[in-house]
Amino acid sequence: MKAVVIHEHGGRDKLIIEEVADPVPSSGDILIRVKAVGLNYLDIFVRRGMPGLPIDLPRISGGDIAGEVVALGSGVDSVSIGQRLLIDPAITMPDETIGALGESATGGLSEYFAISADNAIPLPDDVTYEQAAALPIAYGTAWRMLITRGRLQVGESILILGASGGVGTGAVQIAKMLGCEVFAAASSTGKLAQLKSLGADHLVNYTEHPEFHRYVRGIRGGEGVDVVVNYTGGDSWVRSLKAVRHGGRILTCGATAGFEPPTDIRYIWRREMDILGSDGWRRQDLIDLLDKVQDGSIIPVIGAVLPLEETAEGHRLLEDREIFGKVIITP
Repeated sequence: MKAVVIHEHGGRDKLIIEEVADPVPSSGDILIRVKAVGLNYLDIFVRRGMPGLPIDLPRISGGDIAGEVVALGSGVDSVSIGQRLLIDPAITMPDETIGALGESATGGLSEYFAISADNAIPLPDDVTYEQAAALPIAYGTAWRMLITRGRLQVGESILILGASGGVGTGAVQIAKMLGCEVFAAASSTGKLAQLKSLGADHLVNYTEHPEFHRYVRGIRGGEGVDVVVNYTGGDSWVRSLKAVRHGGRILTCGATAGFEPPTDIRYIWRREMDILGSDGWRRQDLIDLLDKVQDGSIIPVIGAVLPLEETAEGHRLLEDREIFGKVIITP
């Protein structure tokens, strides 16, 4: 079968299309014909290499996988040949920690993929493979952060930083599903216009308003928002603290701009705010998301659908920030 294989860390030229042996399902496993794989920044980090987190090479990345069952390992009776599935990317490692497909183990950027039947989630007929593959790592992370951990309530106000990415667009849609007042922040007018089309009530342009907390509080009559979503870290952290109202909360699931930001803890105690961390997703989060996609409450934002041979172009679109929403690869 064809697969995208990383033999050494580096640039996009390290994504090599080559023929590899077809996987064979072991006992308890299923074999799927891969129909769609969603790219994430995790795939770029795996390709580049991550300090302090060694990746065994060669590696096939790609954790967001949807496909059709073509073979069953012995002892599998929970799924059937021909069934449409979404794969939960979360896996248990030998040391009992939780890892992700494509990072901690072989991913799905290939024509076929073998995985434990325990990772299979039935895919409703009216949810496409591309929509399903857009969900787990980005939308699943957004769902857990806002709903499961953040307890976002109907009608609350929320500021979402980095709103044009996969997690961000998911967060905007989830917040609007609850009827929240949404402030969406991004760095280009084009992406802000697209965020408005998703239902964002207020658009925050980082270029025009680098002191975004002042802009947000100005719109709110001097008061901050109930919730700030900040998974960028870096120099946006203190401004996020300043954008939260008394008794509000900050939700975080990452630090794309740096995990050791300067801070000012005075705002934390004076405004009696909560800071809640959220780590990835859980299976139930993905099941709940599929229900919302099926009933039309959430429509995954897909910016590009590319063949396996153009995976490097998909990486480029993400790295150069030329895409709004998800990049989907169809092997």
